[in-house]
Amino acid sequence: MSKKLLITGANGFLGSSIVKLALKKKYKVNALVRNNTDLTNLEQIKSKINFFYGDLKDIKSLDKPVRDSDIVFHVAADYRLWTKDPRSIYDSNVRGTENICLKVLEHKKKIVYTSSVATLGIETGKISDEETSVTFDDMIGDYKKSKYLAECIVMKFIKKKKIQGVIVNPSTPIGRGDVKPTPTGKIIFDVLTGKMPAYVDTGLNIVHVDDVAEGHFLALKYGKIGEKYILGGENMNFKDFLDYISEFGDKPKIILQLNPKYLMPLAYINEILHRFFNNKTPSLTVEGLKMSRKKMFFSSNKAKKNLRYRPRSAKSAIKDAVEWFNKI
Repeated sequence: MSKKLLITGANGFLGSSIVKLALKKKYKVNALVRNNTDLTNLEQIKSKINFFYGDLKDIKSLDKPVRDSDIVFHVAADYRLWTKDPRSIYDSNVRGTENICLKVLEHKKKIVYTSSVATLGIETGKISDEETSVTFDDMIGDYKKSKYLAECIVMKFIKKKKIQGVIVNPSTPIGRGDVKPTPTGKIIFDVLTGKMPAYVDTGLNIVHVDDVAEGHFLALKYGKIGEKYILGGENMNFKDFLDYISEFGDKPKIILQLNPKYLMPLAYINEILHRFFNNKTPSLTVEGLKMSRKKMFFSSNKAKKNLRYRPRSAKSAIKDAVEWFNKI
């Protein structure tokens, strides 16, 4: 009999990729989504999914979906680098994760928790891994802080309360289906629509969203309880990332490079204007500039060695993302 897999945030960018892969792998899929949420990414496969409607902040709404599943993939997260109300990020990412863990403990289920490389240490000039030293004080911004606290909660449940759990830390997923879009998806969209006039000298680790999805199942199969694994792809300078977007999208390359410290006053003004006059997320934020000071390069060697994780090239991921954004 096929095992039942509960996927939180199943309609999201990564969550929907995991749902599609789970169906291919012959799992019975239980999807936890909020009422009146956008199901665009699941439109073609809705009939194959058993939907539960609830909210991570409402622990009672989590009881039945966790109880009626064999395994939980806790993927849902509030992935915003800026918001007028930071409490909402902590409510979803921290309290919501604790609620899921409480139900996993109560019903004795196994969990694969989707953390982020945002929780990991970054040392200038070095490639980070799961063992790079880090503290809460190293976290920049509410998203990183909330994910750090959430990961600590999961690890505490695993070590102190003995739940069966594995943690995965995706880097920067891109690809098809970034409907919202994610902050990285917005960068791709902005380049394609001529809304990015300049860039700063930074770096990131690019991975195809479908490879991250596969990594979750590899962690379930081969992962060691209480361990965490970086699910990354290829380290890339930000300028090279933008150039590939321009190349695949047949757009002019962005040639103007700016120093982040000179942009900081503009970022403060931008946030103030958006706080009072615009509900959208500003493209230029103070925390985004602070994060850009270090190149966010990571190693997936542990996952490659222990999980048999094999991500495709970053160029392939960028090409898929560009083709998808050009169609919407």
